[in-house]
Amino acid sequence: MATRSKARRRALEVLFEADLKGVDASRVLADRVARSQQATAQDTDPRIGEYAIELVNGVVEHLERIDSLIETYSIGWPLDRMPAVDRNVLRLGLFELLWGTDVPEVVAIDEAVSLAQELSTADSPQFVNGLLDRLRELKPTLQR
Repeated sequence: MATRSKARRRALEVLFEADLKGVDASRVLADRVARSQQATAQDTDPRIGEYAIELVNGVVEHLERIDSLIETYSIGWPLDRMPAVDRNVLRLGLFELLWGTDVPEVVAIDEAVSLAQELSTADSPQFVNGLLDRLRELKPTLQR
């Protein structure tokens, strides 16, 4: 698995855990970073790399706008009704799509779809792809 793909997965794990616990993702991230710094070679807790940290911090910084856009354009699917994995895959993908300066749009979408395929329901990849592609089309009017 490519380094950035691993970072996206780590970031998704942090966002998902925070969502389930109802806490700020920055707190979960700080705990994970502290654990990874104390880890020995025998530990199974994976290291949180710089890109994963950047992704989580970016989602946290823009969370209100991200959630507003997802809620607005996911017709018939309020955030609280979405599976938690899908909600956080969309947050991650939308952050990269709108604020990822060195990530091509298609890569941001493809990576989000891959995470949905791997970790969510059979319908999730199509849902994630459709919503992020629609937001990609609207990107010039959405950024601020």
